[in-house]
Amino acid sequence: MPISAKVKHLMSSGSWIRGMFEQGLELYAKYGAENVCDFTLGNPEMDPPEPFVRKLRELANNPVPAMHLYMPNAGYAWAREKVAAALAADTGVPVEGRHVIMTTGAACAMNIGLKALLDPGDEVMVVAPYFVEYLFYVDNHGGAVRLLESDEHFLPKLDAIEQAIGPKTKAIILNSPNNPTGVVYPRSLLEAIAQLLDQAAKRFGRTIYVLSDEPYRKIYYDEKPVSALTVFRNCIFATSHSKDLALAGERIGVAAVHPEADDSDDIVAAMTFAIRTLGFVNAPSLMQHAVADCQNVSVPIDEYRRKRDLLVDGLVDSGYECVKPGGAFYVFPKTPIPDDVAFVRLLLQERILGVPGKGFGRPGHFRLAYCTRREVIERALPGFRRVMSKC
Repeated sequence: MPISAKVKHLMSSGSWIRGMFEQGLELYAKYGAENVCDFTLGNPEMDPPEPFVRKLRELANNPVPAMHLYMPNAGYAWAREKVAAALAADTGVPVEGRHVIMTTGAACAMNIGLKALLDPGDEVMVVAPYFVEYLFYVDNHGGAVRLLESDEHFLPKLDAIEQAIGPKTKAIILNSPNNPTGVVYPRSLLEAIAQLLDQAAKRFGRTIYVLSDEPYRKIYYDEKPVSALTVFRNCIFATSHSKDLALAGERIGVAAVHPEADDSDDIVAAMTFAIRTLGFVNAPSLMQHAVADCQNVSVPIDEYRRKRDLLVDGLVDSGYECVKPGGAFYVFPKTPIPDDVAFVRLLLQERILGVPGKGFGRPGHFRLAYCTRREVIERALPGFRRVMSKC
């Protein structure tokens, strides 16, 4: 066999998101892209905001000397300082440049955090529904996933967390605003989770860390999301500019370790070591220059709000059950039949592409990414209604 048995198994159980996206390419070829309603990928259709474009143009016309050379693995010191200052101002946590690592997206931030923390067999709690790559990230570094169910509003269940914690528990991954549900976790829930983790850490004599994946923290519609940095002392924060600056293809993000975390200096050093040994080497130089001064900039959120309301109201009017998203740009409705894969196939007959909830650890639902053009949503709504009428 040319590839490892393990990788072959992981590929066979891999991402439904990419699978549906590739199925969409077949529909594009057959019917034309203008006749397909694709809600598969969280791939923003907006252009980056003008301050970023202006900065990029400035760098292209007046390049900084030696701008494209290697730099320290953690990134430019001045860029880390600017990111830390913005993060500290936003959260009230005294983050400094030495606590920050510039990364090739949030995926890199999560992987180097897990690499720094995990010994073989250490357990990481993941709440379903989840971003499917979390399972692969934990496996990458010898960890074992403990899957936890959420409640009917897709919020983590305290009793499930309490029951899952054991002597091998090393971390929990939290994601708010959430992918795939768009749900925002309230401060009271995060504080209750923090209390559980502190009690368990004393009971088992080991620190339990929070890895907080927050690439959607600037995309919210009602109450501003609470960053885990403000609640959990033993916290590794991960974010990306893929969503707030619409730079998904540029792979630029940030990792930060809470300044008061246990062994914080060692964790930062280990993560910096991992960014090199895992092959990331350093975050893209040009993007570090471009985003350092855009930390308080984002794409227009009202645009996403209007799309959310159009899609969610249309789905509810057609009979679908939805938890209205408080952030991000996903909605995770309940399927009208138990088999979510079969339901997504019914949508394909209407040339609508969604992703079955099975791919996120929550069967009986489906995910729609509404970071697409408004006309795609408008064109899809009659198709959603027709499929509901068949169920």
